[in-house]
Amino acid sequence: MNYQITVRFGGRFQRYHTFTVSASDAATALRQAADEIPADIASDVDLVELRVAVDPDHRTYLGEDDPGP
Repeated sequence: MNYQITVRFGGRFQRYHTFTVSASDAATALRQAADEIPADIASDVDLVELRVAVDPDHRTYLGEDDPGP
């Protein structure tokens, strides 16, 4: 499964770094993500978010499945 990882860093002026990892479960994804956080921001990270990465080719958007009036 693909997971999207977002890390927040930068202290007062927060910035975000987003990347994806492929893993069998969330715990494994977090371990992989830890190894992929760039060294130059690692000491400034204060939040890590993990989400299942949605395949854009299989994502539905509001109104696509709506038959309308």
